[in-house]
Amino acid sequence: MLADSGYDTKDIERTVSRKKWRYIIALKKKRAVKTIRVFETTTKSKGWIQVATFFKNYRCLKWSTVRVPVNSTRKKRMEFRVRQITGYLRDVGKTQLICSEFKKRPQGRKKYLACNDLKATSRQILIGYRLRWAIEIFHKHIKMFLGFEDIATKQFAAVESHVHWIYCAYILMNSLPVPGVEKNDSIAQKQAAITRIVDLREQSRVRQLLTRFNGVDVYKKQLDEALSMT
Repeated sequence: MLADSGYDTKDIERTVSRKKWRYIIALKKKRAVKTIRVFETTTKSKGWIQVATFFKNYRCLKWSTVRVPVNSTRKKRMEFRVRQITGYLRDVGKTQLICSEFKKRPQGRKKYLACNDLKATSRQILIGYRLRWAIEIFHKHIKMFLGFEDIATKQFAAVESHVHWIYCAYILMNSLPVPGVEKNDSIAQKQAAITRIVDLREQSRVRQLLTRFNGVDVYKKQLDEALSMT
């Protein structure tokens, strides 16, 4: 499970752990943590410290450089510096704690991460957390272009169906070729191309009909029938 600090709650993290899943989650600055030594030498309610203060106090932890790939034509990778230690997250359990920041901007905003996979490296954790951004972009696109939020219903089954249809539309737009649109073009470009195809559907039908044998007569008959109904 990948999540930003907005989902940093003990209930979510404990549920994930009980299911024997793995999480990589950004921690709020005030989230309470302990080192293993403090956890083993203090009572359950004492010795907790906010994670931001924790990494300030433990400056003995050395910074290490981590390079991660990026999906960009301008540069091939990004460099971070990280501090990593195994400790305890209050009301959750044993976890890896990481403080990371951009290496070339050491005075920038720090990110505090937790991962309950004790065998994962700091590089794996950072790459995993950065995959979360693709999920954010996905939700942004389906809200802007595919009407993900455009629903007004009281039944949960209807909401569930709406979500599934939106996901299917997104998958089809990204997996099937759209005439006149490159594979790597944006969702907006693909949507505009599909809209043009739909708008020209009747013209395409008429053009195809007129190319058939006796197509002109058939089309005239259809026009007469349509006019007689008005």
